[in-house]
Amino acid sequence: MKLYKSFATVGGLTLLSRVFGFMRDILIAATLGSGWVADAFVVAFRFPNLFRRLFGEGAFNSAFVPIFAKKLEGDGPEAARKFAEDAMSGLLFVLLIVVIVSELAMPFLMYGLAPGFDVAPEKFELSVLLTRITMPYLLCMSIVALMSGALNSVGRFAESASVSIVLNGVMMIATLYSMWLGYNAEPQAGVIQAWGVFAAGFFQLALLMWGMRRAGMSIGIRRPRLTEDVRRLVRLGIPGVISGGVTQLNIAIGTIIASLQPGAVSHLYYADRVYELPLAIVGIAVGIVLLPDVARQLRAGNTAGVMDSQNRSLEFALLLTIPAALALAVIPTDIVRVLFERGAFGPKDTYVTASVLAMFALGLPAFVMIKVFSPAYYAREDTKTPMRYAVISLTANTIGSIALFFLLRHLGMLPQLGIAIATALGGWLNAYLLWSTLNRRRDFVADARLKRNLPLILLASAVMVAALLGTSHWLSPYYEHGSGFFVKASILACEIGVGLGVFAALILATGVMSIGQLGRLTRR
Repeated sequence: MKLYKSFATVGGLTLLSRVFGFMRDILIAATLGSGWVADAFVVAFRFPNLFRRLFGEGAFNSAFVPIFAKKLEGDGPEAARKFAEDAMSGLLFVLLIVVIVSELAMPFLMYGLAPGFDVAPEKFELSVLLTRITMPYLLCMSIVALMSGALNSVGRFAESASVSIVLNGVMMIATLYSMWLGYNAEPQAGVIQAWGVFAAGFFQLALLMWGMRRAGMSIGIRRPRLTEDVRRLVRLGIPGVISGGVTQLNIAIGTIIASLQPGAVSHLYYADRVYELPLAIVGIAVGIVLLPDVARQLRAGNTAGVMDSQNRSLEFALLLTIPAALALAVIPTDIVRVLFERGAFGPKDTYVTASVLAMFALGLPAFVMIKVFSPAYYAREDTKTPMRYAVISLTANTIGSIALFFLLRHLGMLPQLGIAIATALGGWLNAYLLWSTLNRRRDFVADARLKRNLPLILLASAVMVAALLGTSHWLSPYYEHGSGFFVKASILACEIGVGLGVFAALILATGVMSIGQLGRLTRR
């Protein structure tokens, strides 16, 4: 249950962060809508985030954490701290170069990130300006990712799981300030929002520095040194940049293609924000906790413990993800209407965003399984196999996105759906490849409990879908455009409550989880 407790800690704080994130996106949707200013800001926000996931979380979750955890286990805290200092100094040196080059070459980079924007010079120029403002966020957050990995390795998850709360809080303040000044879907609103992202990076860094001091692991900046451990980190990290960041690369490719359709970038962003809620709470929480846990158990030679951790992680992930994915797929309009439909975000935006969300949701279990299967490779310092599979998935997603985008646009349908469908299929391909290799190597073998519970989870989810559809149909007349936010939110809460109640009752009745286990998990 210690593993579940850690899942609950990270998942609970991530849930709180996502609640703040939804509040932030509600404000952004109301002030920016899905127009050209919103498209420009989304690109400006995603560009540094892409590099952050690649250089920070992608590389260090796959390479830094196993090396740090094994040093901590075998050589002691001081050796681990010195390795963290060397790694941070090298990372900071590389990223300073990346940020400086990006700032200078931003107009040229924008042609690669959002080529469709060049047909509207005002939109293109605003995107360049906003991205230049947000780019230093990469520096702060990559160091935050390294410190998070160090804290996670010693069993401290609260600080690293709280950084997004800081980001969302600062961005909400920026949006409210913009509203107070009277800006609505205007370039000035995008500029204020971009400066909010800039400031949030430094606040997040301060939080993690405080957490490191509390853990007795304060690290300083020193002259970059290419030690043997740093060389090993680079060898493992380069494949990790690709495999760990494949989801973000998929999103970046989707943004590039979507820039050819006005408003499509914003619709994809809003749909992505909703479906990332369960992905963050479950998938990322499991991945953060599982990697250092498996690395430590492998170091100790506890093969049975490794296998049990992996089975329980997959069981826990699917228990929460399958019903969440199906709910997002069957009542997406109700969800998007309540969250975003106000101000500059109208009913047409709701229809398009909900359609994209339903397609994204079909790939949600696959992306969560990737988070469960990947640590089994990274903990064994095998980053090349996930990299190969990520490249295959990325290639399939790119080809599928381009083909479906233009096909659906030619047929007069929503071209954004093509990107969402290709993203979901690419995720399933990646998850299958990871699982099949682990199974062949006998590094992951489903135990009796998982084999028994998975069909029961699927059954409970199917019954939940029927309850959701019936409740949604019954309550649909109450979703009138004139209804206030709290009325609509109450109706949606009722729908979700019925679905959760039916699912929980079946889970308990079939013995997938006992009342005692549910109570302990809820308290944690």
